[in-house]
Amino acid sequence: MQLDLKGRHALVCGASQGIGRASAVELAELGADVTLLARSSDALKSVAESLPRIHDTQRHRWHAVDMQDTAALQTTTNGIVAQAPVHILVNNTGGPAGGPIQNAPLAEFEHAFRQQLLAGQVLLQAVLPGMRASGYGRLVNVISTSVKEPIAGLGVSNTVRAAVAAWAKTLAGELAADGITVNSVLPGYTRTQRLDSLLAAQAKSSGRSEHDIAESLLAGVPARRFGEAGEVAAVIAFLCTPAAAYVNGVSIAVDGGRTRSLS
Repeated sequence: MQLDLKGRHALVCGASQGIGRASAVELAELGADVTLLARSSDALKSVAESLPRIHDTQRHRWHAVDMQDTAALQTTTNGIVAQAPVHILVNNTGGPAGGPIQNAPLAEFEHAFRQQLLAGQVLLQAVLPGMRASGYGRLVNVISTSVKEPIAGLGVSNTVRAAVAAWAKTLAGELAADGITVNSVLPGYTRTQRLDSLLAAQAKSSGRSEHDIAESLLAGVPARRFGEAGEVAAVIAFLCTPAAAYVNGVSIAVDGGRTRSLS
């Protein structure tokens, strides 16, 4: 199985923690040069310094930028590809706050679409010329199982995640002939700061303990445990390799069997 990514340049978003950080580690272990994006300079510097280097020419870099700032993101990404073409894009960012969709103000939708969908479009347009020139491209979107089954209490997230999934599916058809694949990974309940914040918010609003809420979530997971960031990252990394060249336009749930839908 061809998993070697030596000579490939991966751009990983949301790389200072959680699934983004774990994905950067996996890609570096496969030999890719990794550039990290997130908001926190200190965290990014620490992650970059800790990434594996399995060959002498491997280089890792980082850039601090807010995905909400579309102009800054465009400038930063254009600078990255000017230094070295990007062959792999892991499109990953934090999710919107929870709450019923009927109560969500317009500003929350605008914020979410800018962070999730518009940022993805900016990144795509920056990296696409290099992918086409090399005949190799891998775009992996980290979304949510909510694109298959909406999750109660995450109204804005359900909406924008579905939009990103549709965007990705459309791109998969447009770019396949150029040797570029576009896939989405749908994490289930995964041990990250995002999960911690959702548990805390639900505990505060319901008056129940975080432990009780966690147990109620796990009752619907056949594996009876939360996933680990590295388990999601392993699937992401595989989709970025030559071995996954014929996997295109799919949304893969990594959720311990929680999603009940057939497609």
